[in-house]
Amino acid sequence: MDNTLHKRRLTKSTLLLLSVFVIATCGLIYELVAGTLASYLLGDSITQFSTIIGTYLFAMGIGSYLSRYLNKNLIVWFIQIELLVGLIGGFSSTLLFLVFDQVVYFRVILYAIVSLTGMFVGLEIPILMRILKEEFEFKDLVSEVFTFDYIGALLASLIFPLFFVPHVGLIRTSLFFGIINTAVALWVIYTFKNQVKYIRSLISVAWLVFLLMLTCFVLADYIQQYTESIAYHDKIIISKSSPYQRIVVTNSKNELRLYINGNLQFSTLDEYRYHESLVHPIMANAIDRDTVLIMGGGDGMAVRELLKYPDVKKIILVDLDPEMTKLFKSHPALSKLNNHSFSDSRVEIINDDAFIWALNQKNTFSTIIIDFPDPSNFSLGKLYSSTFYNRLYQLLKPNGCTVIQSTSPYFAPLSFWCVNATLKKSGFNTLPYHTYIPSFGEWGYIIGYKESFNQAQSYPKDLKYISPILFDQMCFFSKDMSERPVEINRLNNQVLVQYFDQEWSKFVQ
Repeated sequence: MDNTLHKRRLTKSTLLLLSVFVIATCGLIYELVAGTLASYLLGDSITQFSTIIGTYLFAMGIGSYLSRYLNKNLIVWFIQIELLVGLIGGFSSTLLFLVFDQVVYFRVILYAIVSLTGMFVGLEIPILMRILKEEFEFKDLVSEVFTFDYIGALLASLIFPLFFVPHVGLIRTSLFFGIINTAVALWVIYTFKNQVKYIRSLISVAWLVFLLMLTCFVLADYIQQYTESIAYHDKIIISKSSPYQRIVVTNSKNELRLYINGNLQFSTLDEYRYHESLVHPIMANAIDRDTVLIMGGGDGMAVRELLKYPDVKKIILVDLDPEMTKLFKSHPALSKLNNHSFSDSRVEIINDDAFIWALNQKNTFSTIIIDFPDPSNFSLGKLYSSTFYNRLYQLLKPNGCTVIQSTSPYFAPLSFWCVNATLKKSGFNTLPYHTYIPSFGEWGYIIGYKESFNQAQSYPKDLKYISPILFDQMCFFSKDMSERPVEINRLNNQVLVQYFDQEWSKFVQ
């Protein structure tokens, strides 16, 4: 009889230890969801992850401290905390997506959710250790609990970016782990029902929470569509998460718009202005057009413009996100925009980090087109750094040229001239220019070259916007956009990201 009782107690203890593994996995997932969602919506991923991780760990410390005041009915407390963690963490992404465009103090709600989740997660482990203290020696208990805790954290850090973000999505991910937390609570209720007070009430609440989250999990696509319909005024025809970004395409009566992480990338009403201005000045000057390198430009619009030159034999496009290039190659509405350029036999698509790819590249090129997103965070800022431009200089042939989209010289003059100064520091001669794009306002580019650049070359005849005469005008800068003193954007200081955030925050709510 004693042996049977011992086995039952051992089984319960083992299962409780396994629940430590589950708790650790769920807790870190909620933290990663909050950090990812904040970087999607607020930008600057390093700042968002850093402050959220710090807040979460601080809140866990508060929770651990408060656990000393819970002295009775520890099983009941553990069940209630599991339900609260599941409820708050599970619905965190849904709530944050819903309120982002509706409230002024979004950050207050974000950090309140992170703090509450962290505090309740901080309560879990100390309570579990006190429940288990009769079954293990103290040294074994600490060893077992933290072993399972750290293994759970490792699992979460692997499955979140590799599986859940690209294949499940943030809303369904947080709901899934909320369901897991609630399932742990239900298991504890039924396993320790003889030690649980108010058993019927707890069972009713636990099942209500479980079924509510399960229902929302099933309907997650509709919830996502609703939250995005609030944020985007036009009809959403594509919404997709990749490991790198959230891609949304909207459609109104006469235009399509592409958004990445909530930021407008182009409108079909005027994207030709942007892409013609990016591609044709440098191509008109190019001495050797056989092979052209594009970094970024995963929508294929720049490739479309390059294919207007019959002497271009090969185009190499290096873009980080395979989901982006896949969409613009296979989706009928999107591939039509770039004239099915990704299906052209002359185009080679390489899905890789352009920074790493450039460091490992041995070939050199006469023409390099840089079409990266704006330097809104440190991951993008490295692609505008002196380290990257030094490598870009090495990749360019002596008679070659490069062009770089360089944000707005009107809205962000420090950012624009920082790119120019950084290129000069890396050895380039530079030719800055700008044009007006209705969807964005005044927009800037910088041509970098080693030996010479001839502005007077002719352009293809079927262009909608740019011409040699217009390009001469583009090279003139009014006083409010004129060059000003700036620091060099180095990899170890990322001053460009600071300039960019400082300048654009005045215009973006």
